[in-house]
Amino acid sequence: MWKDAIEMREAVASGEVSPKELVQETLDKIEQLNPSLNAVVHLQAERALEEAETSSFEGLPFGGVPLLLKDLGQNQAGEPSSAGSKLLKGIPVSRTDNFVKRLEAAGFIVVGRTNTPEFGFKNMTEPQLWGPANNPYDLNRNAGGSSGGAASAVAAGIVPIAGASDGGGSIRIPASFTGLIG
Repeated sequence: MWKDAIEMREAVASGEVSPKELVQETLDKIEQLNPSLNAVVHLQAERALEEAETSSFEGLPFGGVPLLLKDLGQNQAGEPSSAGSKLLKGIPVSRTDNFVKRLEAAGFIVVGRTNTPEFGFKNMTEPQLWGPANNPYDLNRNAGGSSGGAASAVAAGIVPIAGASDGGGSIRIPASFTGLIG
């Protein structure tokens, strides 16, 4: 059953569900839906499950809620960030960006990274590195860009919220393509 980020947090706070169960459910959805969507390009399943099991989320506004980061400009130490480019594929970054630190401080659990065009240069997400991010409402159509993977994942119900950015329509375009607000 689909829940938004606030409903998930309330379910964690009430004991209805554990953060680990939410992360596992998210990973299961990625396994089921991502082969056709191509929204998620990097998983950090072990890290996310460990964080869900060992961290305290009490009092955090989004404690235990799974989140996907955009694979462009949203770096997390120890994880790769390709920016949709073959040049950067598989290279782990050395520091966590302030934006990501704030998401983590709010209690979000990062489970992976979403598809984006190379260096965010197009308004369609179809990098040579990963291939196109498909629209969950019509798999023959693109999810837009440059936050197309994020929009595809949220619209498909994989996660309730995902990291995105906007410098020239980079979330507005994918949001309009997938029926979201961004």
